[in-house]
Amino acid sequence: MLPSVKRTPRLALHAAAVLLTVTSASEAVADDGAGPFGVTAVAAATAQNARVGALFAGKEHFCTASVVRSPHRDLLVTAAHCLDDSDDDLVFVPGYRDGRAPYGKWKVLKRYLPDGWSEGQDEDSDVAFATVEGDIQDAVGANRFVTGTATGATAVTVTGYPSSRDLPISCTNKPTAHSRTQQRIDCPEFTGGTSGSPWVNGNGQVVGVLGGHEQGGATPDVSYSVVLGAEAAALYRDVVC
Repeated sequence: MLPSVKRTPRLALHAAAVLLTVTSASEAVADDGAGPFGVTAVAAATAQNARVGALFAGKEHFCTASVVRSPHRDLLVTAAHCLDDSDDDLVFVPGYRDGRAPYGKWKVLKRYLPDGWSEGQDEDSDVAFATVEGDIQDAVGANRFVTGTATGATAVTVTGYPSSRDLPISCTNKPTAHSRTQQRIDCPEFTGGTSGSPWVNGNGQVVGVLGGHEQGGATPDVSYSVVLGAEAAALYRDVVC
């Protein structure tokens, strides 16, 4: 995997993140809430952010995932390219911070990848689910996984774990269309390890997952997500049934 990709296996990116770089544009006020927009900072330790965690393979965290609602209360969503190495035993640590696991460590049991990714690593299929052992929804809550929303209808908050840090970062901005099947967001310092980060709107709905084009983006300042449509909806239904 190339170092520029936002899924960083085993070898973490060690470049220091430069946070809180505010520009006049980022301080603008949008019609759906106050700024600043496009500013990345360390994510606060809140109940909402506890639903986001780091995915570990061994001692290193390499991707991000988050808890979404399901009847069995055990479901994570992340990028498909984070789950396609079947040789890894994975552990999800929600709310991971400074080496601590305040809500425990949760073994990943099953992985669910769409056919478009499994059969050809189609970047338009780069979203996947995994189940963990136990009722994680009871421990940290969960966001709703929602498909079919209009890109950029509202601002979203992206929260994830760079491999070079033991703290989550967060940024709020309005996504824009990259293509019919891909959306993008301008948020600085989302480096390797942030693949799988949820894009959560103000209603607590996951409307994007960092991944897709260039497996999330070739630069740290622009990130991508699949537009969550029919394939993602079908996969979610298959998983929860």
